[in-house]
Amino acid sequence: MFCFGTEYALIKDKTGQEDNAMKWIEVIMLQSAAENPKTIEQEIEKLAGNTGNGSSLREIRLYRHALLDNDLSVHLLWDSEKAEPQGSALGLCLSHVLKEFGLVSHAVWIEDYG
Repeated sequence: MFCFGTEYALIKDKTGQEDNAMKWIEVIMLQSAAENPKTIEQEIEKLAGNTGNGSSLREIRLYRHALLDNDLSVHLLWDSEKAEPQGSALGLCLSHVLKEFGLVSHAVWIEDYG
């Protein structure tokens, strides 16, 4: 069974027990004209370091466009009881800070168990 929106999906793990966890991802894409992408990466690292130990954030990945060095994509991988459809506090903060470097797109995606 799977649910959409902020409901959580009931997933059976390898032991056959149900796990009340939802896997979701935030994708924050930046198209920048900045001449030094290292400055942007440092800002991302600084903000990402303040997530706290109790966070359901599982992983942060940073991707660079294959042809455009200044275009970045930050992926925040979450595992929690429900997704935050408008974005997490960290994702919203990253989006806000990255807007000073260029155009930002922020979206939340929920893993489809179907």
